[in-house]
Amino acid sequence: MASWFEDEEFWKAYASLMFDEGRWAEVPGVVDSLLGFAGLPLRAEGPGKRPAILDTCCGVGRHSIEFASRGFRVTGIDITTAYLDAARESAASLAEGPDFLRADMRTFSRPAAYDLAINLFRSFGYFDDPADDLAALKAIKASLVPGGVFVLETLGKELAARDYIEGEWFERDGWTVLTEFKVSGDWEGLVHRWVLVRGAERIDRSFTLRLYSATEIEAALRGAGFARVEAYGSWAGSAYDDRAETMIIVAHNGAG
Repeated sequence: MASWFEDEEFWKAYASLMFDEGRWAEVPGVVDSLLGFAGLPLRAEGPGKRPAILDTCCGVGRHSIEFASRGFRVTGIDITTAYLDAARESAASLAEGPDFLRADMRTFSRPAAYDLAINLFRSFGYFDDPADDLAALKAIKASLVPGGVFVLETLGKELAARDYIEGEWFERDGWTVLTEFKVSGDWEGLVHRWVLVRGAERIDRSFTLRLYSATEIEAALRGAGFARVEAYGSWAGSAYDDRAETMIIVAHNGAG
C-alpha cells in the first residue's frame, strides 16, 4: 500500500501554497548560510573546483537551481514526478543545471560523491517507521565525502510545543485554507489536517510529522555514523534556545 506522501495529486494541489514568491525570494540567503555551515565558497571557484551538492526531497528545485547557478554540481532527488518536471523546466536556462532524479532518500546513495547534502523545509520525519528515518540518514552519510556536511532543517519538538496552536485559517492563491493540529502520542508527532476550499472544490488531507528534539535528532545522526553534530536556531547561526526560529542541524562526516 502506497504511503500518503506518494500521492501526486496531494502535492500538486498544495504546491501553490508552499512555493509562493516569498519562498523563492528567501533562497539565496538560505544557500549562503548552507555554504557557510559547510565551509564552502559562495560560488564554485572554477571547472576544477566544483563541489557537489545533494538536495534530498528537492521539491520544485528552489535550492538546487540556486546552487547550480553558482557553479556547483547538483543532484536533486524527490519522489514527486510533477515537482521534478517543474524543477527541470525552471532550470532549463542554466548552462549546466541540476540532475533531477526520481528517487527515495531511504535508498538513494552514491558513495563519497557529495561535499554537502541538505534536507530542508520540514521534509524529514514522514515515514511510518522511525527505522526508515535512520535508513535515510545512513544513506545520506554514505553519499558524503570524508569531511562532508549534512544540513537538516525541520520543526524541532521544542518549538512545536512552544508554538502549538489547535488550528488557524488564511486565504492564499484563491483558496481558503483551514488547518488543524493535534499532538500524537507523548509528543512523538504532530498530526496536520489541511482543508482547502475554492468555490465548490474541496481538498482535505491529513498527515503526521514525527517530531525530534535537538538531542534526539543528534543521537539519531550519531547512530547513523556522523562524527559531530551541532544545532542552530536560525540561518544566521544563532543558538537553538527559547528564541529559536527553526531547528537547523549540521552533521559532519568525520575528518576530511
